[in-house]
This record gives sequence, structure tokens and C-alpha cells, in this order.
Amino acid sequence: MRTAYFGAQPGNNRPMRIVLATSNPHKIEELRHIFAAESLANIELVGLKDIPGTPPDPAETGATFVENATIKAREYAAWAGVMCLADDSGIEIDALGGRPGVISSHYATDGRETGVTREARDAANNARVMRELQGVPVEKRAARFVCTMVLAQPDTSASGRATKAGRVLHIATGHFEGRIGEPGMAPRGENGFGYDPLFLVPPQFTLSAAELDPNEKNRLSHRGHAARAMAAFLRGM
Repeated sequence: MRTAYFGAQPGNNRPMRIVLATSNPHKIEELRHIFAAESLANIELVGLKDIPGTPPDPAETGATFVENATIKAREYAAWAGVMCLADDSGIEIDALGGRPGVISSHYATDGRETGVTREARDAANNARVMRELQGVPVEKRAARFVCTMVLAQPDTSASGRATKAGRVLHIATGHFEGRIGEPGMAPRGENGFGYDPLFLVPPQFTLSAAELDPNEKNRLSHRGHAARAMAAFLRGM
């Protein structure tokens, strides 16, 4: 188990360090912005790349967002030696029976990692969704982003040695309802990532999530709702 601190200690002003179980710079930036707005100045969020050593590569074998987020949070907490906040998120499209769901980030390859860049993967995923929704009328293109966050801390055995997986402290989930734009309305926008350019925001459905101002997106988004719920838990710690 790594030498680390879990929170501000008596006699010093060090913040509580939490590692975010992601290497996605967009997610890290969003969460830092949301936590700052929630007056959590005593929380230091760091990414996997900020922790020395080679991180594990947990197999996301869960059938739900909660299961996958829990796998990541527990394994990364045990590896890093500090509390870990992991999220699993994706988009559910009613006309596709809830797909892409837990394989949202690799939908174009049916959940398989192929080593392409994030930008190429996003483009392929978006193209598949638009292809599969071809001819689906606007009233049947309802969709929602879902984000589940799990906070875990390193756990120890009776002997004081670190166990192979951390202990879950809290789970928070957020949703962002909308619909997938028809050709001509989507894709559009440069501010987001993933499926944001396809996702039209209610009630007018004239702007995509990728066209929202970052503050407005954080207010409305699935990740914003989950992060604020997690922030409320952290304030009470």
C-alpha cells in the first residue's frame, strides 16, 4: 500500500486527496470545475497519470454502470493508497433498446478496445448511432446520459496490510434526459466529447450538449448531478 494521506491532518492545511479513476482529461476538467463550484476547496482531485507507477487495468465486466464503477473505484483505491472516485457513464437510447449503455465508449466495436484515438472512437460511435437510428421519427429518439460515481477507500486486513480491493464509501447517480438529433440537426457543436454532438437538450431541442456553455452543461449534465450528490456526501465527512 502506498504512503498517502486521506484528509487534512491536525496541524497542517493539506487537502483531502482523491484520485479520479480516469485518464480522460475532459472528465477530470469537468469534475474539478464542479467540485470547485461546490466549495470543496479542501479536496485535491488528481488523475491516474499524477500517481507514480503503472496503474492496474481493471476488467469492466459489470452489466451495469454501478458494477463497473465499483470495480474501478475499489481496484484503483487499493493501488493508489488514497480514496478513489470512479465513474461509469454512457448513453441509453430508447429506440435501440437502451443501447449503447455500458459499452457506450466502444459501441462501434461492440465493446472491444481497438487502440484507436479517442477522437476516432467517438466519431465511429456517433456514426453507428446515427446509422442505426436512420428513419426513426423525432418522437422516438428519446435518450439519456447516465453517470454513476463510486467513492472507495483503501481497505486493510486485520494484520494492517492492504487488501486487493478498496471499500466502497458512497454511490451517487445522475441522469440527463434529451434526444438524439435527426440528420441536419446533429452532429453539431465543438465544446463536448463522446455523444455530446448528437444529444439535443430539452425543452427546445435546438442546442446539442456540445454547444452548451461549460457552466450550463455542468448544471444540467448527468455527471454534474452525480458529482453534486457526491460533493454533498464529502462535505459531511
